[in-house]
Amino acid sequence: MKIRKNDNIIVIAGNSKGSTGKVLKVFPKLNRVIIEGVNIRKRHTKPSQDNPNGGIIEKEAPIDASNVMILDPKSNEPTRVGSKIIIDDKTGKKKIVRVSVSSGEML
Repeated sequence: MKIRKNDNIIVIAGNSKGSTGKVLKVFPKLNRVIIEGVNIRKRHTKPSQDNPNGGIIEKEAPIDASNVMILDPKSNEPTRVGSKIIIDDKTGKKKIVRVSVSSGEML
């Protein structure tokens, strides 16, 4: 999965199409992500010690990772993600980094 926590995302399919947000949590085994302010669901809760009043709570639900694309940091447009091998100057070790396919900018 090429999507990671804190990535800026745009939804390309589904009810929330066109919405943007930051990734809050990633579930790689299920191929799902939770995005801030996207796919909001209402849950009716009983009063408890944590929430003494109870009531209706709105929270984000997971969305399939195939329905989102990463935003390019340079142009703020949706882009595919590629990878590139770079050599670290200090240690001399090879490192794999994620890059935007459209602009070549590191993510």
